[in-house]
Amino acid sequence: MSGTNERWASRLGLILAVAGNAVGLGNFLRFPAQAIQNGGGAFIIPYLVSLVVMGIPLLWVEWAIGRHGGQKGYHSTPGMLDVLGRSSLLKYFGIFGIFTNLVVAAYYCYIESWTLAYTFFSITDVFNGMSQGEVVQFFKDYLGSGEGFFNIPYTALIFFAITLGLNLWILSRGISGGIEKAGKILMPLLIIFGVFLAIRALTLDRGEYGTVENAVAGLNFLWTPHFDSLANPKVWLAAAGQVFFTLSVGMGSIHCYAAYLRKNDDIALNAASAGFMNEFVEVVLGGSVVIPIAVAYLGLASLSTFSGFGMSFMTLPMLFENWGPLLSAVGGFTWFGLLFFAGITSSIAMGQPVMAFLQDSFKFTRFKSTMAFGIAVLVLALPTIILYDHGAFDEYDFWAGTFSLVVFALAESIIFLWIFGIDNAWEEINRGADIKIPIIFKYVLKYVTPTFIMIVFVGSMIQPEGGNWALAFEGLFNGQGWNLDAGSVLGTLFHIGVTDSDKILVTNLTRLLLVSVYVILGVLVAIAWKVNLKEKRV
Repeated sequence: MSGTNERWASRLGLILAVAGNAVGLGNFLRFPAQAIQNGGGAFIIPYLVSLVVMGIPLLWVEWAIGRHGGQKGYHSTPGMLDVLGRSSLLKYFGIFGIFTNLVVAAYYCYIESWTLAYTFFSITDVFNGMSQGEVVQFFKDYLGSGEGFFNIPYTALIFFAITLGLNLWILSRGISGGIEKAGKILMPLLIIFGVFLAIRALTLDRGEYGTVENAVAGLNFLWTPHFDSLANPKVWLAAAGQVFFTLSVGMGSIHCYAAYLRKNDDIALNAASAGFMNEFVEVVLGGSVVIPIAVAYLGLASLSTFSGFGMSFMTLPMLFENWGPLLSAVGGFTWFGLLFFAGITSSIAMGQPVMAFLQDSFKFTRFKSTMAFGIAVLVLALPTIILYDHGAFDEYDFWAGTFSLVVFALAESIIFLWIFGIDNAWEEINRGADIKIPIIFKYVLKYVTPTFIMIVFVGSMIQPEGGNWALAFEGLFNGQGWNLDAGSVLGTLFHIGVTDSDKILVTNLTRLLLVSVYVILGVLVAIAWKVNLKEKRV
């Protein structure tokens, strides 16, 4: 069923490409926000535990599923899951590996285009002399907010078109000629930019350029452990959710990259190396830029109002201006350039699984599959752009970029570790391995990892108001019921706390659109398998 014979040209290129897939905007925007909202050092211990018992094991699972599926001629998850058991239903769980990448790419490329635009704005010194309020208004005007029911942000649309075009150009050049080369160039540049910003941030002393505190106070906030967090379910859920988001597990893109490996190519060390490179970028670089700069200029008290998008696009441009004409331009260029590199290495990874499905199942050429992906992304992106103020963007992010990851990770771990079997799974993970994985991880994989994911899934479904589980159980036992948090899956599904009728209408229509996309992909999978059966009979 394979429609391609492509392979990675080098091991370094593979690791950089997979790390680039994982290293995205969340490393620099979402991680600092999650750490701050969950107590800084109180967040780190649950985060690291989640990484060890869930994150790294899931990487091994996905690399193993991908390499195994690639040997059977499949480069997307429907086929990969189909060959792990006898049930004809398994392939339909794999639809998540196409659906998630397609939908996330639609809104992710839009965010990515913001970073490209702001890189240009920084070079041209657009923010020179602007106050905080003016920078905030500039961002709102850029997104077209407040122009009526439909947003028509003309400048943002131009940068989105350029960004989507760059993604498609890289994808059209293939695995080794496009994706691998992009990783080899962009990942080192990203790290260089990150190191420069981290050094600049951590050398800001109190009183310098109007700073109010030493920047190192930001690191102390992040790295001083608070063991009381170990008993707080809210922090554990947030930490586990960040691990999902940052490693790009539960998406299908890692499977696809691994499918282009040979039968005995190492996956144990490759998976761990890519994972730890991502963690270096997120925890060391991501935690050493935004938080120290925010603390240096705005003080520790300001962190309580921190949000990733708000700080990056509505505050940092103003703070960089304190560095003088030259350094402010360099600071803005490196920061937004870094975000753009992180974004595009992730978005091209989202395109490959969709294209691989079309190539494998319908014999599309590389060019034809690239164009099909581009058209689908453009069509799906438009609602998030013109209905940004009414919640379409947030719906895409929640259902495709958060909920689907957990559902698919849970499904694939059960299918691979229990249906395919832990002995077969362990053999697959260790075949050709360049490191010896401790035997204890065999039991972690079988029991701990699926259980951990299940807890995350159930917890996200019924998360209580404010994340206060003790109060929620007390209310339940007292007959007062369970107060769902507005951000929980059920709370989001039933519009808890939402009173805007326009927003409810748009979110419901958006959900209908997303369900329709999933159903259409399911129909395509069914058609592909019927065609494949006919080919086999012939």
